[in-house]
Amino acid sequence: MISPLMPTYKRADLAFERGEGAWLYASDGRRFLDFAAGIATSSIGHAHPALVKAISEQAGQVIHVSNLFRIPQGEKLAARLVANTFADSVFFCNSGAEANEGMVKMARRAQFLAGHPERTDIICMDGAFHGRTLAMLSATGNPKYLEGFGTPVSGFTHVPFNDIEAVRAAITPNTAAIMLEPVQGESGIKVADPAYLRALRALCDETGVLLALDEVQTGVGRTGRLFAHQWAGITPDVMSTAKGLGGGFPIGAILATQAVAAGMTPGTHGTTFGGNPLACAAANAVLDVILAPGFLDQVCARAALLDTLLDAVVADAPDVFDQRRGLGLLLGLRCVPPVGDVQDAAQDEGLLCVTAGDNVLRLVPPLTVTETECRDAVACLARAIAALKDRSTAKTVLEPTP
Repeated sequence: MISPLMPTYKRADLAFERGEGAWLYASDGRRFLDFAAGIATSSIGHAHPALVKAISEQAGQVIHVSNLFRIPQGEKLAARLVANTFADSVFFCNSGAEANEGMVKMARRAQFLAGHPERTDIICMDGAFHGRTLAMLSATGNPKYLEGFGTPVSGFTHVPFNDIEAVRAAITPNTAAIMLEPVQGESGIKVADPAYLRALRALCDETGVLLALDEVQTGVGRTGRLFAHQWAGITPDVMSTAKGLGGGFPIGAILATQAVAAGMTPGTHGTTFGGNPLACAAANAVLDVILAPGFLDQVCARAALLDTLLDAVVADAPDVFDQRRGLGLLLGLRCVPPVGDVQDAAQDEGLLCVTAGDNVLRLVPPLTVTETECRDAVACLARAIAALKDRSTAKTVLEPTP
């Protein structure tokens, strides 16, 4: 019989009772160093006092009122995001997929109001991941995710990532926007070249196509800047974000320039839960931490330390890892054995990680991770490597001689 909880996930046999910072405590008494962070979502760690306080206090006042009324917490959050980014206006929703759906709507609407109703197509990248809604499955373009869900939604084309000439060749009179992640997370922690991002910005300016960035995973300090595109010195026309914005509480956002946002008049888009007082209180508490002086410098310092430590791991264990990838605290190790085996070995040693495409082990700790915890994580990996080698040796010994 099917389980009461629909089996859309292959879940590890672990249940966590509590967390503290970068640590999770399981119901069986074991403690784990959390370099999964709810898939890059628990941005300021577990049970951060400021986040707990903000959520608790807001829950005791008002949780939900709907967007039929003013929401001061959302007004404050939007103003802070505008003050610290390219954006002139913000729309709040509940998730990354919702934010990406809204971003596509905004791009098409902006082109329509600019006198180009024919501009509805979106150029996406091979290896993208934009979410699990029907339209975003088509924007992602992965046949594995599309199988069994009918005809893909029209209007999305795909070109190779990091190939500016492929993008140029794909632009037609019907192109509304170019949509991409500055770092492709799900397909294997593949980083967009800064020169490529700058060339995309110039190409959009040249052609009137909008630049739409998916910063659902890369945003809110994950790469050491508030948003990853800032490393390339560019600005998009519209951008999605989610994951780390609420520190684990569900919230997504679409940030846009005035030219894009002006078309989103009453009735063009909506959400029941999006931008509710509780979600916005959580996100404001997260921004209090992320925007504090020196915090992002600390993220960069932790990232630099992990780069050095992980490079040594790759050099010392070429039969387990053959490459380090990533930007900031969005890191990946491409594995030689199946990544699931490496993930299991790391978990056995007390380290939680996430898998990604291209046989990559993804490391995405809370942004508050300490230097000691970074070293502890690498020590766990070293023990996992040793265990994998022991298993390999034992298997070889037990195999029959040809």
